Amino acid sequence: MFRALTRLWRDILGRSWRQQIMSVEDYKTILYRQEDGSWVAGIPAIPGCYALLPSREEALAELGCVFEIISEEYRDKRIPLPADTTEFVHA
Repeated sequence: MFRALTRLWRDILGRSWRQQIMSVEDYKTILYRQEDGSWVAGIPAIPGCYALLPSREEALAELGCVFEIISEEYRDKRIPLPADTTEFVHA
């Protein structure tokens, strides 16, 4: 029964269950301070998914909102969110 419902759900949405429930926590987030003191929070795997605000907390909170807006656009277009292939390398 569960598999039949999962297949039906996939057919309706046109993508896998995992892609449907991706959240901001499924992605690596970068956070850095600019020379002017403002903070940038971003998800490198998703084009345009970043926030620039005066405080670290504000930037992270806004990033969550930006992620939701972009996720909704992807859902509306029936396009899966990109996989997170971000790797951090220390130089």
